[in-house]
Amino acid sequence: MLNFDYSIPTKIFFGQDQIQKLADQISQYGSRILLVYGGGSIKKIGLYDKAVAFLTENNLPFWELSGVDPNPRIETVRTGIDLCRKHQIDFVLAIGGGSTIDCAKVIAAGFYYEADPWDLMIGKAQIEKALPIGTILTLAATGSEMDPIAVISNPHANQKIGMGHPAMAPKFSILDPTYTYTVPKHHTAAGTADIMSHVLESYFSNQRSAYLQSRMAEAILKTCIKYGPLAMEEPENYEARANLMWASSLAINGLLSYGKERKWSCHPIEHELSAYYDITHGVGLAIITPHWMSYVLDDSTVEVFKDYGVNVWGLNPQEDAYTVARKAVAKTKAFFVSLGLPTTLRAVNIDDENLGLMANAATKHGPLGEFRPISAQDVLQILKSAL
Repeated sequence: MLNFDYSIPTKIFFGQDQIQKLADQISQYGSRILLVYGGGSIKKIGLYDKAVAFLTENNLPFWELSGVDPNPRIETVRTGIDLCRKHQIDFVLAIGGGSTIDCAKVIAAGFYYEADPWDLMIGKAQIEKALPIGTILTLAATGSEMDPIAVISNPHANQKIGMGHPAMAPKFSILDPTYTYTVPKHHTAAGTADIMSHVLESYFSNQRSAYLQSRMAEAILKTCIKYGPLAMEEPENYEARANLMWASSLAINGLLSYGKERKWSCHPIEHELSAYYDITHGVGLAIITPHWMSYVLDDSTVEVFKDYGVNVWGLNPQEDAYTVARKAVAKTKAFFVSLGLPTTLRAVNIDDENLGLMANAATKHGPLGEFRPISAQDVLQILKSAL
């Protein structure tokens, strides 16, 4: 197991009606609020009115940035920074899913950077500090409510880039599973695939001595397999929504990757799909993941795949390792199909036109992953197999 420094600083308020803690928590960090959210869903479920009431009752003035896109754009970040400077904002509150939270994080960091915030995304400039951030989560998927990472798109450059800094970790997050009751089936399915992908990126690792992390990862995967379909069929099943919501946070808050190298493979590939074609992140991951699994399965990786098949999917440990591994890949693909997710690129209107460009962009900083590193040519073959 590799050395690591343990720090997961976000305070979590989990459960029904935890929004009552909102004003008290904000008051510890600021008094002039930028409220960031996406479409109209938080108004339809009454969450917007609840949040505004708590702010108003506690004399916390706020300004709004609405309309954050599912793949948040740098243009929205720029607008948010302008609002923060104009109104002397000192706290950013995101209400929504990962896209809204990611947008809020980069607004908070960009507030202290005088030039274009896209510089922070491409590494031209470094984050030094950020405005404090809080979140109210409405979608179990990205885990952005409990990590310091943000992913932002620049459609003009066909780029979707992730970056992180400890200052961007939310100070607190309110996780009320009832706020996810109205999430449509499709988005519940895509969110489940996203959670599973976060776990798999850490699980498939050469650091097999990080035994505990791998067993925890298997538990989260089994949680998704059990409760993802149930949440789709019974959207107001509190147990299902609660378990998915907590799985979302634990999948990517660092817990599973401590003691391992954090070099991911499927996410950088999917970011290119979203950058070029603006598809739903979880959908892209559901397409890519089984194809990546099949491609990297070889003598050096087969035993980890066997562990995955036996411990997650309940396959027979007495069978040959390759047999178990291939069945595990098939089980993964079949599960995504059972959620109603596509398994090919053509199913989301992606053809072979930009495959080479995307493969090169995904590997522009070098090979992807440490489990079995893959080059641009490898990525191209994976994308072709996914057509």
